[in-house]
Amino acid sequence: MFSAKDTADVLVEALPYIQEFSGKTIVIKYGGNAMISDELKTKVMQDITLMKYVGIRPIIVHGGGPDITGFLKKIGKKSEFVSGLRVTDRETMEVAEMVLIGKVNSEIVNLLNHRGARAIGLSGKDAGLIQAKKKLAVVHEDGKIKTVDIGFVGEVDEIHTKVLEDLMDRGYIPVISPIGVGSAGESYNINADYVAAKVAGALKAEKLLLLTDVEGIYKNYEDKSTFITTLTKSEAKGYINNGIIAGGMIPKVEACLCALAEGAQKTYILDGRLPHSLILEVFTSQGIGTEIIR
Repeated sequence: MFSAKDTADVLVEALPYIQEFSGKTIVIKYGGNAMISDELKTKVMQDITLMKYVGIRPIIVHGGGPDITGFLKKIGKKSEFVSGLRVTDRETMEVAEMVLIGKVNSEIVNLLNHRGARAIGLSGKDAGLIQAKKKLAVVHEDGKIKTVDIGFVGEVDEIHTKVLEDLMDRGYIPVISPIGVGSAGESYNINADYVAAKVAGALKAEKLLLLTDVEGIYKNYEDKSTFITTLTKSEAKGYINNGIIAGGMIPKVEACLCALAEGAQKTYILDGRLPHSLILEVFTSQGIGTEIIR
């Protein structure tokens, strides 16, 4: 049974981390099973609320791909992907905005506000937060590399941080949908990992925490003893080139490298399926997941 002394020991262990990170910005990319499971969703919101109340300045960037796919299916529209990117015509873009901003973002904001965390929802269109440009898909065909226009899919051109800084200075948690705005006012759907990385870099964040559906990075995923707790930038690039880091882990590692290159201090790939994974990483000596550092 967990005693009062055990509780005191836990709080004392957390104290140096509370002191170290109070007043610092931590960017959290929220996605995967942690967004689907109601139990995990509650624990993530508890973690973020705790961060806020001990003086940390959290920012959330969320995904929502499965919700977009589900809504498109309801209206009889099939989802298509090229090189892992959703083909986004004008109708799909309208659905993406509606789902990400109107459903997913508002739900996260409501869950945090219910716990007294004072969250405000934003998209990249608010105050010109995320300036974007078209992103072309890269495909390999008949031994050749070519680019394909897949519609309103974008990449971050620039993050205008003032609105984020103003909100955090006033005690709010910004919750960001990964929708960017182009030079002509057009909307772009952007990979949430890269938006989180760009936000973390632009704000020189203390940490970027990417919640995923895996424990972290392995040299050999079938051999759990090969788990990697810490990687440097150069090691991570080498692992990608050598095929050790492959598939869906590549964009997450590339997002971490982008954040580090643009000013974030440290980056982490965490298992969002583990209850209270954010607290375990930020407030304990062991931490979890894989850390990618300069």
